[in-house]
Amino acid sequence: MGTILTTVLIVSLVSGALALILTFADKYIADYGDLQLIINNEEPMTVEGGKTLLSTLTNQKIFIPSACGGKGSCGYCKVKIHEGGGPVIATELPWLTKEEIADNVRLSCQVKVKQDIKIQIPEELFNVKEYDAIVEKITPVTETIRRVRFRLPEGESLDFKPGQYIQIKAPVYDGNDEEVFRAYSIASSAGDEGFVELFIGYTGGIATTYVHKFLKEGDMVNLNGPYGDFYYKEDDGGPILMVAAGTGMAPIISILHYMRDNDIKRKARFFFGAKTPDDLFILDELEQFEKDLHDFKFMPTLSRATDEMGWTGDTGRVNNSIDKYVEEGGNYTAYLCGSPKMIDSIVESLHEKGIPDENIYFDKF
Repeated sequence: MGTILTTVLIVSLVSGALALILTFADKYIADYGDLQLIINNEEPMTVEGGKTLLSTLTNQKIFIPSACGGKGSCGYCKVKIHEGGGPVIATELPWLTKEEIADNVRLSCQVKVKQDIKIQIPEELFNVKEYDAIVEKITPVTETIRRVRFRLPEGESLDFKPGQYIQIKAPVYDGNDEEVFRAYSIASSAGDEGFVELFIGYTGGIATTYVHKFLKEGDMVNLNGPYGDFYYKEDDGGPILMVAAGTGMAPIISILHYMRDNDIKRKARFFFGAKTPDDLFILDELEQFEKDLHDFKFMPTLSRATDEMGWTGDTGRVNNSIDKYVEEGGNYTAYLCGSPKMIDSIVESLHEKGIPDENIYFDKF
């Protein structure tokens, strides 16, 4: 017994000593001082060294998309680093192609600013803004999805393209000791000035737990955006295919708002995948879109419908509906939003219908 206690004491002392050494090293040895950050060959700005490039840019009110909160698990926060980034590290490799590595593309959340650094980012990221928004309304639409309407500060508006997303900050709360940003597609109309709506499903993650378990109407939430290259394209005006599941409904709804607001007269079919009738939501609004738009139909497919549910619509995977209703060789443009596995499967089905990659836009989440 005495030997065990002695061993535990020694391990505790060693652990404490290592923690003290790391704290000292971080504060004194790894003090990189003030450094110069140059973005897109503009005037250099002075920044504090030692932090990640992602957090350094955030401190300068320059927001880079990061769906995972800077943990290196989403691959969104890519920037080009021309000087001062150091070598690519192992945590970046799963998210970078050989071509990107050769082109100096890096994950900004994994790069520490240890020397003067020169980077390049898309110009549109300078238009990303930060808002302290008020939660105006929270509406459960299924057992696991909530519709959240945010009111932006007086006189502010979010200038976004239908299909893009924003990030919300989940603060520290009981059971969570860190602030994180998470990405959510915008469901509201681009013309709805002063407000923004999201569909947020419960996954058990930090942000969704915050929204479903702690967020209340009247609370203030930090938002930033818009982001993303998934949005409605003003192309040749051919028919549109829309495919989504779950909260992937959000960007499609925003696109439908845009089509109605701008009187766009295109044939559009929205294939939505769900398990049971209880997983379908905002059906009254989708019915209204069918009435208001030129030629639009909402076409849900249920994968776990039983006879007892009384479902008379299509069943199986969404791919079955595509095989059944989509003509080969049509001049379609497709917008897809859902899990990577679903998107990859749908893209394969669209290829079989002769729809080329350049006509397929998707947002994987």
